[in-house]
Amino acid sequence: MSNNKNIQFDRFADIFKALSNPNRLKIFQRLASCCRPGTISVIDACETACVGDLGRELDIVASTVSHHIKELRQAGLIRTRRRGQKIECWIDPEIVDQLRRFFSF
Repeated sequence: MSNNKNIQFDRFADIFKALSNPNRLKIFQRLASCCRPGTISVIDACETACVGDLGRELDIVASTVSHHIKELRQAGLIRTRRRGQKIECWIDPEIVDQLRRFFSF
């Protein structure tokens, strides 16, 4: 197997590792269902609406939601951008396409 192919498998293993946490999978699914990939959703760092909603749905505190958002970002599943105290986040449409290609046999 070529080194490039191994790098791809390593990358997907990191993605699946991030998604293996039930709370991260729920957050990813929530972002995917609320807006199509590439559409920005706002998460307020001060625990308003979205972080609070996610926390209540998952029964976890906002700081833990923020940690999961960071893990999803590091795995390349979502993108984030800070605007003042708010964090905008969205699913990277490129990763959705890569996952589709990975699972198409």
